[in-house]
Amino acid sequence: MPNFPACRGRELLAAVKRLGYTVTRQSGSHRTMEAPGRPRLLFSFHDNAEVPPGLVRKVLVRDIGLDVDTALDILKG
Repeated sequence: MPNFPACRGRELLAAVKRLGYTVTRQSGSHRTMEAPGRPRLLFSFHDNAEVPPGLVRKVLVRDIGLDVDTALDILKG
């Protein structure tokens, strides 16, 4: 199983936006994001905070529903 990289909150946010997600609501660092045909996502990471690899995988694979290879490609940009 491939290893996911740790990344900053803003990098993960950019990856999620590449999937078509847009911010529909924000309160502090909590952003509710939606994309057509995808589940709603609550993104609650600070921009400069380090997001551990397991959490990166959870957001992209379990929460959004991507397969592992697609998730890794999205992270590479």
